[in-house]
Amino acid sequence: MSATLDTDLADHRPLGRSDAKTLVLAALGGALEFYDFVIFVYFAKTIGHLFFPAGASDFIAQLQGFGLFAVAYLARPLGGIVMAHFGDRVGRKRMFTLSVFLMAVPTLLIGLLPTYESIGLLAPILLTLFRVVQGLAIGGEIPGAWVFVAEHVPPNRVGLACASLTSGLTAGILIGSLVAAGLSARLAPEDMLSYGWRIAFVLGGIFGFFAVYVRRWLSETPVFARMRERKELSAELPAWVVLRDHRAGTILSMLVTWVLTAAIVVDILMTPTLMQTAFKVEQARAFSGGSLAALALCFGCFFGGLLVDKVGRGLAMLVGSIGLAVSTYALYFDLRAGGANLMLLYPLAGLFAGVAGIIPAVLVAAFPPAIRFSGISLSYNIAYAICGAATPLLVGFLAKSAGGLGPAHYVGAVALVGIGCGVYLLTTRRRFFLD
Repeated sequence: MSATLDTDLADHRPLGRSDAKTLVLAALGGALEFYDFVIFVYFAKTIGHLFFPAGASDFIAQLQGFGLFAVAYLARPLGGIVMAHFGDRVGRKRMFTLSVFLMAVPTLLIGLLPTYESIGLLAPILLTLFRVVQGLAIGGEIPGAWVFVAEHVPPNRVGLACASLTSGLTAGILIGSLVAAGLSARLAPEDMLSYGWRIAFVLGGIFGFFAVYVRRWLSETPVFARMRERKELSAELPAWVVLRDHRAGTILSMLVTWVLTAAIVVDILMTPTLMQTAFKVEQARAFSGGSLAALALCFGCFFGGLLVDKVGRGLAMLVGSIGLAVSTYALYFDLRAGGANLMLLYPLAGLFAGVAGIIPAVLVAAFPPAIRFSGISLSYNIAYAICGAATPLLVGFLAKSAGGLGPAHYVGAVALVGIGCGVYLLTTRRRFFLD
């Protein structure tokens, strides 16, 4: 199995109407679910004030909020491994639908949750529990989504398919940014603290249940259907096969995932809040810049996928990682100088954060179909749990150092890892499972 190429996908048919429908519906559902996961970070400071004892400074409240945001990353591996196991055994579609339902419920409950002032210590305990459930859900959602769309299209369009899905996920960030910006622009600070933040979470719960409905119209992947018909499903525990037979693919997948976390978590999710605390940028302007960056990210992911299909994974990874480092430094140098070019440089950084659209094509090709869901889920979620959980706290502290350039130094260092992965992909003789 580990030496067998995915010959069932080795055709070069054009994308048809059925493929387009699958990509659109999968991306739409992913956008709505990812909104539910990331809306938390836009209100990290507010949540830090409301769900912990009163009297903390903005900086401490921000760290408390980021800490709760990070908790969900720790739960991702468990959710991802369990859902991937059943995704490789009973079908991709079932897990694809379950994950979005598990995201919608806790998002709605967070929006209705009493604060520390009302129920004391129970408030942060329940909030942490809901974040854990969200982490379990997103741990199965993203790897499953990439596998789902990749197995619906020919291999010469996997880059486009995965990037379309990733663009949909990042559209969820854009929706979250727009909701946060709209609420902050229309509500006074005291109203935001009182009830405004709840609107964002209740909307997320509604979005999530709509996404569950949308996914009813999707069909099982042709690759999984053929494997089930031919009795080619893994007879062993898929996660064990991954660890035993696919160490190189696992290590590569974890490294490129680290690049993805730096691009998304730092450049897109954290920077609007860091602008306010480290550079004293007005909240409305920070959220507006974040919305532009999130919009640019959607396009960047899509262009990244097109680049993969045109020039290959290695060169695309190399170009994307270099662009990520340069654009992030340009943004943070400008912020330190006063942020005069914020509305130009932040979208540019968002565009190059589109390296996130290149990475799923690397992950999908690293594992054979029988254990593909488990391989991606294991490597992606463990890497995201480590890097995603540590990054908000580490970067939050780094924002106070090097004249505010600490976050840019972190992204630059991780981009070097991405450059190394690009060079490896260009020079390795190792065969991949969609080549």
